Amino acid sequence: MTDRHQRLRVLASTQWRLALSLTAAMIAVYFGFILLIAYNKPLLGRLIAPGLSLGIVLGALVIVVSWLLTWVYVWWANTRYDDELRRIRE
Repeated sequence: MTDRHQRLRVLASTQWRLALSLTAAMIAVYFGFILLIAYNKPLLGRLIAPGLSLGIVLGALVIVVSWLLTWVYVWWANTRYDDELRRIRE
């Protein structure tokens, strides 16, 4: 196997590991929130401020975390993946 093929395999493996890690993190956040809804409603119903419960804040946090995890992947792809793929093609 040529060096080029080996570098491409390493890059693909790195991309796969990153994607799986970010997916696992998102699944943990999402299902953690769902489990809180299912098993600890009183906790989520606690008011943090008038008209603002902990459940609302955590729900918004789930959305923000999904944006951040997406940003991490896009940042990695733009700064690392694309550069390495360009070097492999040369």
